[in-house]
Amino acid sequence: MTCVKSPSAKQHFPLLDGSNHHKTSPCDRGYNCIAWAAGDSSQLWWPAEAYWPPGVSIALRLESFIDAFRTLNYEVCDNPKFEDGFEKIAIYTDATGEPTHAARQLSDNVWTSKLGKNIDIEHSIDAVDGPLYGTIAVFMRRPVQ
Repeated sequence: MTCVKSPSAKQHFPLLDGSNHHKTSPCDRGYNCIAWAAGDSSQLWWPAEAYWPPGVSIALRLESFIDAFRTLNYEVCDNPKFEDGFEKIAIYTDATGEPTHAARQLSDNVWTSKLGKNIDIEHSIDAVDGPLYGTIAVFMRRPVQ
């Protein structure tokens, strides 16, 4: 995978505009969005293709991703609302229900994502919705460590 240039990014992320995101890192192929949401910028995370937590199913389904984040003490919660003392993530799925992406909350309506193996961005919660990542399927939270 090569680093996505701006026109391609706009095609894949039609809701991104100058008012709802900004770049926070250069392209880095050493980690991906799932790793970034997990707080790991040292390796790729993906079932059967890269690091995956021991004992978690490698089936490409939402429950596997939920279980992977449970190994980090995340639990499913019902909303993206910022809660003092908690870290939150969002897991995205495509129209078939297959997991595609994860984002991590930084503060009220500020989230961070790694766009595949490309750049990191800070964005509003729905800014990466679209044809590539689909929409948010589940929110999870854990106490701040």
